Amino acid sequence: MARRPVAWVAAAVLLFEAVGVVFVNGVLATVVDNQRMSLAGLDPSAMSLGTWVMGGVLGCYLVLIAAILVRTGIKDRTPGRFGRVALISCAVVHGVLGAVTVGLVGWSAFALMMVVLGLIVLVLVGYEPERAAADDGPAAA
Repeated sequence: MARRPVAWVAAAVLLFEAVGVVFVNGVLATVVDNQRMSLAGLDPSAMSLGTWVMGGVLGCYLVLIAAILVRTGIKDRTPGRFGRVALISCAVVHGVLGAVTVGLVGWSAFALMMVVLGLIVLVLVGYEPERAAADDGPAAA
């Protein structure tokens, strides 16, 4: 199986997604700030700042996952424990976001989220877990 290209493609897709997430959150924050919208008495500037912060945090998270995938692609080895946990959490996030996008955006956005989910899962299952040094002797029965 072509493991390296899958890791590289997944990293590139996540980088594009990070830019898109930050851009969309920036647009939403600007709209909320310009229109002085308030939800249940919340301060519009606090809502705008929260949207910017959320976009930045999610963008940084996706860049971190992309960096883990780039490292995986370069070394052609399974990611370490932290890397696997991070990739699994990213897969879960994409699964949940995919379920939400069906209702809010549509099936094309759902398909895109599932493609990204598939790439992440393929990287996770494409590499065998590293094993400790095996005994040279026969296994005890």
